[in-house]
Amino acid sequence: MLGHAARWALISLAGANVATGALVACILVSIVVAPVVDRLHLPFAALGFSAVVSMMPGFFLFEAASAMVELVSLGPHAPVTLLMSIAANGATAFLVILAMTFGLILPRMLLEHFLTPTV
Repeated sequence: MLGHAARWALISLAGANVATGALVACILVSIVVAPVVDRLHLPFAALGFSAVVSMMPGFFLFEAASAMVELVSLGPHAPVTLLMSIAANGATAFLVILAMTFGLILPRMLLEHFLTPTV
């Protein structure tokens, strides 16, 4: 819930883009979930991903797919704005997924590296 609130606050109040909101939210989730899964001996991927799965960019993927179907139906008569819409929605979806991936994995790896005692 903290991650979703942070994402909403960044996008709505601070004017950040969707990918930045997802990155910060996933970093927060990872920082909170990492000690919990270590303490309770639970799989990090299960708890971490389930906490952020609703941030997946389905809207942008469906918009890109819809524009691709329209592109195929219009053929060579398709306007340039349709191609720009496909590229923008596809790039946004890719960046959100990339931000979510790094936001979940990097804090976990850093916490594991710095908090694990070396013998």
